[in-house]
Amino acid sequence: MRILLLSWEYPPRVVGGLGRHVAALARTLASQGHEVHVVTRAHDDQVLPTDEWVDGVRVVRVTDAPPVIGFHDLIPWVLAFNNRVQSAASRLMREQPYDVIHAHDWLVAYAAAGLKEAWGIPVVATIHATEYGRHQGWLPGPMNKLIHQVEWWLTYEARRVIVCSSYMREQVEDIFELPPDTLDVVPNGVAVQDFDADPEEVAAARRTYVGPRTRLVVFAGRLEYEKGVQTLLAVLQRVRTAVGPTKLYVAGTGTYQEQLHRQVGQLGLRRHVHFTGYLEDHELRLLYAAADVAVAPSIYEPFGLVAVEAMACGTPAVVGDTGGLREIVAGGAGLSFPPEDEDALTDALVRVLTDRPLAELLVRRGLARIRSRYDWDAVGRRTVEVYARAIDEEAALTGADVRRPLRAILHDAPILGLGSAG
Repeated sequence: MRILLLSWEYPPRVVGGLGRHVAALARTLASQGHEVHVVTRAHDDQVLPTDEWVDGVRVVRVTDAPPVIGFHDLIPWVLAFNNRVQSAASRLMREQPYDVIHAHDWLVAYAAAGLKEAWGIPVVATIHATEYGRHQGWLPGPMNKLIHQVEWWLTYEARRVIVCSSYMREQVEDIFELPPDTLDVVPNGVAVQDFDADPEEVAAARRTYVGPRTRLVVFAGRLEYEKGVQTLLAVLQRVRTAVGPTKLYVAGTGTYQEQLHRQVGQLGLRRHVHFTGYLEDHELRLLYAAADVAVAPSIYEPFGLVAVEAMACGTPAVVGDTGGLREIVAGGAGLSFPPEDEDALTDALVRVLTDRPLAELLVRRGLARIRSRYDWDAVGRRTVEVYARAIDEEAALTGADVRRPLRAILHDAPILGLGSAG
C-alpha cells in the first residue's frame, strides 16, 4: 500500500508516547513492503530537512505559517498547523495517489477531513486519548469542550477508528456513540530487541544515578496531572522509611511540572527527587534498565507505553489499575494499585524493593507478556488489515473506483504472471 500518516509530533522531537508510536509504526510498515510517507511538524530548535527519507520512511516536516502563532495559543496554532499539513499532503498526492490516510489524534483532524473530501481517500483515525478521559469525564472550559467535539468529528470522518486497548474501545464507543463495528483494537507495540542494553553500560549509568546502597525508582512520561506523579511524590518518604535510601528520577516535561517541583520542595525531598527533563531514547532506556522499579501511577491512561518499554528493559513495573495499564500487567506481569491510593502504592513499591524473588518473577513475566502481545510486526500486520477494510468500505459506501493496492493485485494474480493473459 501507499500510506500517508499525519502526526503532530515525530522523532527526533517527541513530547509523549504518540510520536514514538507513529515512528515505530511507520518503520514497521515500510519494512513490511509498504510505501510510507509522514507529514508532521518541524521545530524551530532543530535544524532538520523538510523532506527526507529516514529508515525507509519519507518524512515531510511543515514549518509555521506567517504570522507565526505560538503553541501556547493552542487552538489557533492547531488550525494554522493543519492548513500547512493539508497543503504539504496535497503536494504529495499530486505525485501519486495514496491508498489510505492514517490520522493520529485530534491535532490533525482538520487536515485529514479536508484531504478526504478533496481527494476521496479513506481515513483511518487512531484515538490515542480523549479529552473526556483526561479530565475524568469533566470538560471544565471552552477549549476542553472544543477538543472533545473535534475528537468526535474525527471519529465520524474516519472510515475506521483504531484504539489501543479494550478500555479505550469502551470509552470511545460510549462517549462518541460510535457503531461498535467501526472500531478496531490494535495495541501499541515495542521492538523488544531495541531495548537490549549492554550490562556494563547499564551498571555505569546506575553509578551516575545512585550510590551502591540506594534504590532507584523511575517515572517517565508527560508531566500532567492525570499521570499521577503527585501521588508517587506523596509516598516517597514512606517508602524511604521502609526500605532505606531511595531516589526517584522523573523523566519528561509537561504543563504540571511547576506544581510537581513545588510539591517536592514542600515535602523536603529535593535531595531525593531528580527531574531529568526530556531524555533521548538511548538514555531513557539506560535509566529504565538501571532502575529497581518503574512506576506509572496514572489516574487516566488509554494505553501506557512507558510501562511496556520499562518491562521490555527488564524492569519490574508498578502501575495504576486503570485503562490500558491494567491490560499490560495482566496475568501477574506487574503490580497494580488503585489510582491515587497512597497506602496501596506504598505497599506495592515496598514489596518490589524488598522482595528480590518477586521482582525477578515480575521481570520474567513482564518480558514474556511484551514479546507475546506487543511485537511490532504483529501490530503492523493488524494495522494493514484495518487499512484494507477501510478501503473496501469506502468503495462500497461511495461507489468510488478505489485503486486496489499493488500487493493485493499481485496476491490475486496467477503465480507466473499478472493476469490470465500472463
